[in-house]
Amino acid sequence: MTRILSNYAAGTWRDASRGLADIRSALTGETVAQTGSEGLDFAGMLEHARTIGGPALRAMSFQRRAAMLKALGAAIIERKEELYALSSETGATRQDGWIDIEGGAGTLLALASRGRKELPDDVILTDGDFEPIGKRGTFAGQHVYTSLHGVAVQINAFNFPVWGMLEKLGPALLAGVPVIVKPATATAQVAEAAFRILIETGVLPAGAAQLIVGPVGDLIDHLGGQDLVSFTGSAETAARINGHPVFAREGVRFVAERDSLNASILGPDAAPGTPEFDLFVAEVVREMTIKAGQKCTAIRRAMVPAAHLDAAEAALVAALAKVVVGDPATEGVTMGALASEGQRADVLAKARQLGEASRLVFGTLDNAGGEGAFVAPLLFRADDAWASAAHDVEAFGPVATLMPYQDLAEAVALANRGKGALVLSCFTHDPAVARELVTGAGAFHGRMLFVDRDSARESTGHGSPLPMLIHGGPGRAGGGEEMGGLRGVKHYMQRTALQGSPSVLSAIVGRHLPGAAQETGDVHPFRLRFGDLATGYTLHTGARTVTLDDIEHFAHFTGDTFYAHMDEEAAARSPIFGGRVAHGYLLLSFAAGLFVSPEEGPVLANYGLEGLRFVKPVKPGEAIKVALTVKSKTQRSPDMGEVRWAVAITNQDEDLVATYDLLTMNAV
Repeated sequence: MTRILSNYAAGTWRDASRGLADIRSALTGETVAQTGSEGLDFAGMLEHARTIGGPALRAMSFQRRAAMLKALGAAIIERKEELYALSSETGATRQDGWIDIEGGAGTLLALASRGRKELPDDVILTDGDFEPIGKRGTFAGQHVYTSLHGVAVQINAFNFPVWGMLEKLGPALLAGVPVIVKPATATAQVAEAAFRILIETGVLPAGAAQLIVGPVGDLIDHLGGQDLVSFTGSAETAARINGHPVFAREGVRFVAERDSLNASILGPDAAPGTPEFDLFVAEVVREMTIKAGQKCTAIRRAMVPAAHLDAAEAALVAALAKVVVGDPATEGVTMGALASEGQRADVLAKARQLGEASRLVFGTLDNAGGEGAFVAPLLFRADDAWASAAHDVEAFGPVATLMPYQDLAEAVALANRGKGALVLSCFTHDPAVARELVTGAGAFHGRMLFVDRDSARESTGHGSPLPMLIHGGPGRAGGGEEMGGLRGVKHYMQRTALQGSPSVLSAIVGRHLPGAAQETGDVHPFRLRFGDLATGYTLHTGARTVTLDDIEHFAHFTGDTFYAHMDEEAAARSPIFGGRVAHGYLLLSFAAGLFVSPEEGPVLANYGLEGLRFVKPVKPGEAIKVALTVKSKTQRSPDMGEVRWAVAITNQDEDLVATYDLLTMNAV
C-alpha cells in the first residue's frame, strides 16, 4: 500500500485524504509515496508558531538552544540508515546520501559547537563595540541582536532533502525563531522521515517546528513584518513567491538561493602535466556526477586557456568514460538517477538549448526511453565562448560546457557573464592569478575556491558549502546568504541600536560596559565561585613602582633588549617614547602579580587574553595599578564557566596605560 506522508501542524501529525500528489521512484518510476496538505489551517499554523513556539524558544538562552541543536544532529546520525534507505529511491548513491544526510547532521553539530563557544548564556547578543557618545561618559550606545517574533517559513529544494532542511533550520532555531518547513515534493519522503526524527527526540519545544508536505495554500497571505521566507529553488519560482503583495505591504523578509551558473577556471599557469591541470579535470567530473549534477553549486561552465582546450577535452572525455550510471544499489555504479522523470525531461530540454551553439563531445541526448530518470553525463564544447548558451541556461543535471579564454581578463569577464553565482573555483599555483580573480570576479560570486598542489589534499571541493562560511550569491543566485557560522543566525534576528547610560546598557546586555557602576567588596573575586560573581564586581589593587632595575632585569631575562628599553639616547630620539620605557609585557606580568590570588580554586585556569592595547608608555620611577572587573560570564559545562575580566592598568596620574580582556575558567 502506498504510504501517505504526514504534515506536522500545531503539534499533531496530520494526513491529507484529498488532493494527493504521487512521488515516484527515480529508479523505476513506480509510486513510492503520496503527499498532500489539503485541510490544514495555515493561518493557525503561523499563529501556533508565533504564540507557542516563539515564546518557548526565546525563553531559552543561546547556550540551551545550541545544546538542542547538538541533540538534533546526534539523532540524525544515530538513525541515518533509515534515511539512506529512503534516499536510494531518489536516485542517490551512498556517497550522494552521505553528503545530504551526514552532511546535514554535521552542519547542525558544527553550528551547535559554534553557538556553545561563541554565544552568551543569554537571549541578547551584542554587536560590535560599546559606543561612547556623551563627553562626561554618562550617555552611550550599543548595538544588539534580539530574536524576531515571527516565523521562518523555509521552502526547500528537492536535491538535498536533509541537508537543505537542516542548514536552514539550525540557524533559525539557534536565533530563537520557530520554523515551518516545506520540502520539495519529489524527495519529500526523505525530508519527512528526517523531520520525524527531530520531533521524536523530544528536545524541541512545542511549536518550534512544523512541516507541510503538500502545497502551502494561503500561508503566504498571513505573513507579517516579523516573518521571514527562506527559499531554495528556481529563479522562476522565487520570483513568483516574492511577487506576492504581502512582501511589499508587510516588509516580510525574503532570502533566496536560486539558479546559479557556477564556473571553474583552469589557471593560465596550469598546463597539461601540472598537478593543477589534473585536479581541475577530476573536479569537473566529480561536480558533474555527484548527485547526478543536481547541485546548486555544481560546475556548469569549465573555462580553460585556449591553448589547452583540446587537451582538457580529451582528459575530461577519458575521465567521464569511466563513470558508471545505474541503480545505486548495484555494485560498481558511480552515478545514480535524477530525482524524477520530470527532472530528466527538463535537463534534456535545457541540454538541447546548450547544443544550439555548442558541440556535444561526450554523452548522448537520446535518453528518453527506459525506466527511471537516468541521464548519462553530457559534456559540451563551445569554441566561441561568448556565443554559448551556458551563460544563460542551467541544465540542472550532469551537464557542463567546456570553453576557451584568451587571457585572464577574458576568463573573469566570462565568469561574470553568469550574472551572479554561488561559487567560482580556480585551479592555479600562481597567487597573482588568484588575486586578480578576486578583484575582478569577487563581486559576482558568493564563494571563491582556489585549489593547487598544496591545498588539494584538504580541499573540500568546488561544490561543498561549509557551515562556517556563507552559502549564497549575488544577482542571478538570489542575493541571499545562509550558514556562515553565526552570520546565518543573525538573519533571523533584528539589530537594534540602544542608547542610555552605561549602567542601564550594562544591565540590558548582561555584561559590564565602560563607565557603568562597579561593585566592590571585601572578598577577592578569585575567591568567588562562578555562580557568586556578579557582573561589574571590581578589584582595585595597590600600586607598584617600575624601576630601571626591573626593566633591565626583564630585558636580560627574556632576551628582549629592544632599544626603547635599553638605549636611553635612542629612546629619547623616539617621537613615541621620549626616553627609556618599560616593556609592555613586563607591565602585564606586574599587573598579574597585583591582582592574582594564588590559592587553589575557584579559578581553574587562565586561558588567554584578547584586545590587548598598550595606550601610554611607563617610564622608570612611575607606578602602575590595576582595576580588574567581571565583564561577562558564560557557563560552558555543568562544572565550569568562562569569566571575561576587563583589565585596566593605570599609572600614578590615573592615565590608562594598557587594557585587555582576561579569560579564565572558573568552578561553578
